[in-house]
Formats: sequence, structure tokens, C-alpha cells
Amino acid sequence: MSILYFLSLVLFVAYVGRLSSQVCRRSLTEWWLTTFLLGAGSVILTGFILSALYQTANSLVWAGSVFITATIIGAILTFLLPRQERFSVRGLVQERWQTGRAWFSGLSSYPRFLFSILFLTLAIIAVTNLLLVLFTVPNEWDSMTGHLNRVMQYVQRGTMRHFGGTNWNIDTYPKSVCTLQIYTFLMTGHFENGFKFIHHLSYWTAIVAVFGIVQRIGQNRLSASFFCALAYALLPDFLMQAITTETDIVLTAYLSVLLYMLFTYRSTGAQQAADNRYLYLAGMAFGIAFGHKITFALLLPSVFVIMIYTVFLSRSLAITFGRTWRLAGAIVVGVCLWTLPTGYLKNIDVFGHPIGPPTALKHQSVERAGSLGNLLEQGSRNMVRYGFDHINLDGIRNIQAGATINHSMRQPLVLVEDKLHMRLDEETDFSIQAFAFDRKFVFYNANPYWGIFGFGLVFPLLILVLVGFIRSTPHLYLGIALLLHFAALSYSAPYDPFKGRYFIETGLFGITFLALIFLHPRTSVDVPKRTVWKAYVGFVTILGCLSALMCVFLNTRALPFAWTAPDGITFPSAFQSDRIRQITIGRPDTYVPYKRFDELVPANATVALATINDDYEYPLYGPELSRRLIAIHPFEQGLKPIPKNADYLFFDKSVITPQPGDIRLGTDTTLRALMIVPGEDYYLRKLH
Repeated sequence: MSILYFLSLVLFVAYVGRLSSQVCRRSLTEWWLTTFLLGAGSVILTGFILSALYQTANSLVWAGSVFITATIIGAILTFLLPRQERFSVRGLVQERWQTGRAWFSGLSSYPRFLFSILFLTLAIIAVTNLLLVLFTVPNEWDSMTGHLNRVMQYVQRGTMRHFGGTNWNIDTYPKSVCTLQIYTFLMTGHFENGFKFIHHLSYWTAIVAVFGIVQRIGQNRLSASFFCALAYALLPDFLMQAITTETDIVLTAYLSVLLYMLFTYRSTGAQQAADNRYLYLAGMAFGIAFGHKITFALLLPSVFVIMIYTVFLSRSLAITFGRTWRLAGAIVVGVCLWTLPTGYLKNIDVFGHPIGPPTALKHQSVERAGSLGNLLEQGSRNMVRYGFDHINLDGIRNIQAGATINHSMRQPLVLVEDKLHMRLDEETDFSIQAFAFDRKFVFYNANPYWGIFGFGLVFPLLILVLVGFIRSTPHLYLGIALLLHFAALSYSAPYDPFKGRYFIETGLFGITFLALIFLHPRTSVDVPKRTVWKAYVGFVTILGCLSALMCVFLNTRALPFAWTAPDGITFPSAFQSDRIRQITIGRPDTYVPYKRFDELVPANATVALATINDDYEYPLYGPELSRRLIAIHPFEQGLKPIPKNADYLFFDKSVITPQPGDIRLGTDTTLRALMIVPGEDYYLRKLH
């Protein structure tokens, strides 16, 4: 049956692509983005319905029902939109391929050099990352404690209803991404790495969207569009999430589709009556994005600024009113269908807040700052901290020589901070981890920022636009949107050195400024006698490509080849490492107890878990993800009775006192001092 389910997945993708050709205009970029939106929207809605019917784990029902949902959504959109002549996607691909070849062959030597190294770098990374997605296991901290743990719980329970998990993220995070992961997991025959598919697809979708957005604001200049898309594909923080199950890259894809629809709406209105299809699709993307993660709320000011430019500004108040009510109506429908059912209402019912329990709020949001005055002070300090964090040779500093160069390069910044008495590394009351000018390897290796493309090109061009040296109306609005999101991330939560992953959405606004290298007369590399400027752009591009390659090939969480890091720790290749060692790479002190657990507990056993919020639980499902796990120490609910059907009890000494006969699995105490959060003292008890 597994092959039949996989074929149904392939058929579903083809079917959604066919529906999209009836909805979108004749554009390959638009077809890709519409297909992604319709596909994700159909699976998410189907997942909500199947959860209510306790059919979350029913592969046969999933295989057929997604077609029904997609058909209904497609029919509604087709009814609302102008009559659209269907086109051949295959013919369009061939046509665009010829256009691309003609563009590249017409380039002069300098831009041909730039694009050659960019395309070659991306090709190497694309092949490597695809292999890492298919053949290495997920191992991110949040996935091991929360994201993938709850996906498996939903599969085992047959529903996504609230149940009270050990980690607070299990019940409080929106569930829409779970539907996408469950669908691909079931349709690929319980293939563990199927959990990564939506994230890897989101990587390519955001790249396509950046290309399309720059096409809309840059008068279809292919050089500007390709440069922005390729540079975004190589941004370290965006690139690193392409092979993980982190949630921010999926939100970035939804945001990119939303921005594309808004900018395309404006471009159609510049030539003729604006096409309302883009407002409806924007509303759909808005609802899906908000339903994906609550941090989309931090993007609302930025999105509103873009809406002002693309929708609200018009020749008359009547036109603005007509546009506004259509967009507002589409957003309301999108929120009702894709946001409200995802769990926010249940959080209010259980915790009294749409985000989660008070403990979580105090740990990770503005509540931790205390008074408004302190929030303004510490939030401003966070803006400077994150600004400093962006000025790093991410990727390159993974090796000792790069780290030395990076340290020397940043010394003037350290001197300025000291003279101004900013106390960035001394004030810690609004920090999860204290700020440091030289972050630990474990932080910048796993969660870099934008690297040299960011501080070398994006920020300088942003400043030139904001001071008026470069006049570009769309970039002025994009710059304001970027600053608003940067501020929102700084003021809304404590400083966190792992926060690099959140700035991939900010980077979506920022990367469009690279288009000015080809679009604006004052910064164009196509203007003769700009040797210094061309050399600088080429230097940044070369280092950006090197940075991207080093991010991928020296990423300790998923190393293509074995490597010894600058801190002296040797890591095996992710392709050759055993599953438990690879899955506990972020907490190596837990390898021994988890390995022993895997050896002692049968693959189909039922295990009661008396663990704590920070414990990895996902590895305990086993290599075939076939063990049934029952949490008996749910977050802030106290210890529950051991279920009668449990075969084993896995517990922490801090939760249950061991008794004679219990097997001490322990933890590697020699590594305890090196761990950000050390493992517990683990025990196993056979119950029957």
C-alpha cells in the first residue's frame, strides 16, 4: 500500500498544479506560488476536519480527502476570479528556459562572472541539501521536545485535540504545520524524513517568490531578480533551515507568497484595472500564515506598510474603498478557515491566553521585561545587540582562521560600544542567554544571521534609500517594513543568541535592496567606469558564496563529511552516524541513556514518560517510530498515575524516586559542564 499512497501524493501535487493553471495568469513564478498556496491550504483544512473526526492517522482517508478539499477551494476561486484561459505548464517551462538562456548569453563578462559563481554555488548546495533531507534524521532541539513529538502523538491518538504534553509547545503551538507533516509522513509510508518535505519546499518557494517580487518592482529586469533570488538562497540563516523541521522557514514561504500577491496586484493596476484575484489569494496567504505561528503578529505592521503601498494608495477614495473591502473580506475568510481552527481558541480556553500558559509568556515575551520603561530601554538595547550580531562573517567563522578574522574585524564595534557605555553584555534581565560580542560556536554554527550579504550590501543600500541618496518608492516602503519587523523582534521578547532563525522573514524585505545594484543609476554595476564599486560587489558575492558553502559543509547538526570543530570536538558525517548519536547531537550527554533505552525496549512497546519540559522525547519513539509514548508528567499539571497498559516507565530522578530493580540509564556527566541545558539522570522500569 505504501507505493499507492506515494503515488497519490504525486497525483495530488499534479492535480493542484492543474487547478493552479486555471486560477493564476500565465506566469511560471505565479503558477509555482499558487500551487504551493493551494496545496498547503488544502492539506491544512483537510487535517482540521480529519482531526475532528478522529481520522488523523488514517492514510486511506487522507489520500482521498485532500483531492476533495482542493477541488472545492479551486472551484470557489475559479468562480470568484475572471475567466482564465488554461495554459500548458510544460510549454511555459520550455519558453522560460529559452528566455533564461538568452538572458545569460547576452550578459557582459562582469555580470556573467557574478551569476556563474552564484548559480554554481546554489547547484552544489541544492544537491547536498537534498541528500541531507532524504538521508539524515531531524535533530533540532524544539523538534525533539515539541514539534515532532506532538506530530507523533497526533498520529498515535488519531486526532490533534489538546491532550497535555510534557513540553508546553506541544499543546500551545498552532497545529497547521502538523497537518502538512502528518500528510507527507503517511503518504511516504511512515518515512521519518518526510517531516522535512514542507520545510525544504518552503525554501525553494521563498526563492521563487523573491524572484517574482523583484520582477514586479523592477520592471521585469531578470538580472535584478536573479541576483536577489540567488543571494537570498545563500543567506546563512535561511539556508540552514532548508534541511530542518524548524517552523520559521515555512512562515517565510507564506509571507513571501503574500508579498508577491500584493506587489503583483499593484503592478496589474499600473497598466489596467487591478486584478482582484491577487487580493483573494493574498487573503488566503494571510490566513494560512497567521494560522502557522503567532509570531506572524510581529509582521503585521510590516505587512500593513506594504499594503499601503500596493493596495490603499490610489487615484480616488472610492477605488481605495473598493480595494480595501475586498482585501479585508478575503483576510476575514482566510482567518476563519486557516487561523481560528489551528489552536488559538483552545489556548484561550485552557490557558486564558492565545499563546499559552503564563510561565511561557514570562519566559519568552514582553512580560519578562517588567515595566514599560524597562521594556523600552532593554528593547532598544536588543536592537543594537541584533544589529551587532548581523555584522559577522557567518559560515566563514566556522573555521579558526575565519573566527580570528571575524574577531579582528569587529574590534572597532566593541570599542564604540565600550565608549558609549551601552552595557550590551552586562545587562541580562531581558535576555534568555547573555549577549556576547564573540558568540559561542554552538550558537553561530547552528543559528547564523545574514552574513556578508547582509552587512556588506543590504544594510548599506537600506541606509542609502532611507537618507534619500537612492530614490526608489517601493524600496522606501520595504525599508520601513524591515525596520518595523527588526524592532518588533527586539522589543517583543528577550534577547536570544538563537534568534537568527527569526530574521529570515526580515531578510525577505532586506534582500530586495540588492535589486538596486542593477536597477538604480547611482548604484548600478552596468554603468561604465565603476571599477571600485564592481570590485566591491564581486568581493561580497564571492565571500557570500564561500560563506554559504561553509555553512552547509561545516554545519555540525548535519555534516556531509566528518569534521573537527574549532572548539576541538570531532563530529562524524551525518550519513554515517548512528541514529541516536545524530539525533542527540545538540545534547551529546544524553546519547548513552537514549542508546541504552533503544537497546532495552522493544520496538512496539508502550512507554509511560515521567520527564520534564526540556527532555528530548522524540528519540524514544524508536527508529521505526513505532513505540507508543504516554506522558504522565504534563506541563504544570503534576504527576499522573502510570497507565495500566504501559510496558515500561522512562523517568527522571527529579520526577520519580527510583526503587530497587530500576535500571539506571544515567547521563554523561563528563559533558555536563559543556551543555547549555544538561540532561537529567534517567531511569527505566519494566512494568510487566
